[in-house]
Amino acid sequence: MTLGNMQGKVCLITGATSGIGLESARALAAQGATVVLSGRDPGRGEAALAEVRRTVPDAKLDLMLADLTSLASVRKLAGDFQVKYSRLDVLLNNAGLILNERKLTVDGFETTFATNHLAHFLLTHLLLDLLKASGASRVVNVSSEGHRLGSLGYLDDLQGERRFNGILAYDNSKLANVLFTRALARRLAGKKVTTNSLHPGVVRSSFGLNNQGFFKFIFQMAGPLMISAEKGARTSVYLASSPEVEGVSGKYFSKCKVARESKAAQSDEGAEKLWRKSADLTGVGC
Repeated sequence: MTLGNMQGKVCLITGATSGIGLESARALAAQGATVVLSGRDPGRGEAALAEVRRTVPDAKLDLMLADLTSLASVRKLAGDFQVKYSRLDVLLNNAGLILNERKLTVDGFETTFATNHLAHFLLTHLLLDLLKASGASRVVNVSSEGHRLGSLGYLDDLQGERRFNGILAYDNSKLANVLFTRALARRLAGKKVTTNSLHPGVVRSSFGLNNQGFFKFIFQMAGPLMISAEKGARTSVYLASSPEVEGVSGKYFSKCKVARESKAAQSDEGAEKLWRKSADLTGVGC
């Protein structure tokens, strides 16, 4: 696996204050990039900056707070970033969650869908002109092998109003990540901006521990069987920086190699349907 020289590059990572987001920030900073970590909690954000600097003392870091369950907060993140930075070379859409109960965001959207897909759809849209102006830039979307359990029928019940199951909602949101990548790659054809999605592996982190009861117990018990966050970040870092994937777009990766998506994830019709619905929900053009 060959990683690139990231000197002079600017990267924005969502969900960067823990887990694979934090390890991705550490690795990209070690390669010389200016890394902007985004998270919800200021205390955890400052702790994350200190943790990266512990191992990368000369790291060029910044912290921008955003709550991805709020579209207004996503818009503020994009606006604040563009005020402060004149380029964006890598947008790593990493943040994600899983909930065992159906909850709605301040905008009235099902929270898993809103956080794992809709926020990143909007953020990417708002930063796309800056990505295009920055040359050979990259959009990297963290999905999961769980996308294989998702169904295109999800596109007719994005809010989980007819039926809700926490694990299935997560799997469907990960399918949305791959479909979004597919639709975005089609729109970026002929441009210098590329986009790819990935499976990070089954990673040992705080993921899933925000739940209660048996749902939380499952994640705690599975912990010893999972890989480290550092290993889980490797494919994200590879897609963000490696010259080996320069010009590669619209692909799904696992273990730093192209993998075949599920049949549902290969649906151009499904990708376009998701794009239209997402554009409508976020109030942006198709």
